[in-house]
Amino acid sequence: MIPILIMNAILMSIAILLVVAEKFLVTYGECEIAINKDKILKVQGGDTLLNYFAQAKIFIPSACGGKATCGYCKVEVLSGGGHILPTEEVFISRQEALKGLRLACQVKVKNDIEVMVSPDLLEAQELKVTVTKIEDVTSDIKYIFLRLDEPASIKFKPGQYVQFKIPETDEFRAYSIASSPSRDSLIELVVRLVPTGLCSTYIHEALDVNDRIMLTGPFGDFYLREDSDRGIVCIGGGCGMAPIRSILFYLKEKGMPRKVMYFFGARSKKDLFFTEELRALEDEFKNFRYIPALSEPKPQDNWDGETGLVTQVVERMCPEGPNQEGYLCGPPPMIDASIKVLSGKGIKDIYIYYDKF
Repeated sequence: MIPILIMNAILMSIAILLVVAEKFLVTYGECEIAINKDKILKVQGGDTLLNYFAQAKIFIPSACGGKATCGYCKVEVLSGGGHILPTEEVFISRQEALKGLRLACQVKVKNDIEVMVSPDLLEAQELKVTVTKIEDVTSDIKYIFLRLDEPASIKFKPGQYVQFKIPETDEFRAYSIASSPSRDSLIELVVRLVPTGLCSTYIHEALDVNDRIMLTGPFGDFYLREDSDRGIVCIGGGCGMAPIRSILFYLKEKGMPRKVMYFFGARSKKDLFFTEELRALEDEFKNFRYIPALSEPKPQDNWDGETGLVTQVVERMCPEGPNQEGYLCGPPPMIDASIKVLSGKGIKDIYIYYDKF
């Protein structure tokens, strides 16, 4: 056992030395990064695409800070990127690899390179905000109000997210925007405390009113498709409330033109929040239904609503028919189960939009 441990330590030391040597001893000279065949960045080679993008104020999402643990920073590399690395393979499917998708944090610029970046990402900004209010909505979820300082407003689609920069670090975490796009001078977030979560712990234990924070965004292809007239089935749980709330309040402003059902899953009554505003929305618009479901209601809850897993409730109550689309937000097992249920109801996969977290 000891020789194996010693050998592993030696190999690790060699790997570190090689990284350090390449960083400080190997030079690649001036390289060009061609973006979308029109924008050219001239850089001194040797760093990653992600870092060069950041220096140029091109904000590619990367919740892990470039450590290849989140898989958010996918871009299409047309030429000059070299072979895909083992660190990328867990995030890049075979089909994506054939299209040239790579993790920007893992592609080192050693020569001229050509990439394609989504136009939406090129519109993302650095956002300086001030905390104006913090509310506890459950025992482990906080509702954060942020005022835009610079720029003074933000343009986003209902359902998209921003990245929250943890002060004094290079770490970002992604949080969906809970407010309507019409309120463009503020951003509202819903943040659940993750016991081992660096950012959620900071927000729950250190963040205070009047603190100034830096965000980047908006990001994400999970957003309301406004050009559709299909009925909408929303399924969420916990902080999956945030993007769906943004969608619902945007639809409210438009007069709720489409039929909407919102299934929200929680463990017990204490885990429900924003109930009053959702019931008020239900009273105002007869084509909207809010259906909370408790998987483990407590005796003191005196619960007379739906019980069971939220997907079981969707199975029982969601009507069948192809003229619907789904908006799902929550943990991967819930999303996967919801997709299966909605597909069984006749909704095509191309009309099921989701955000896994």
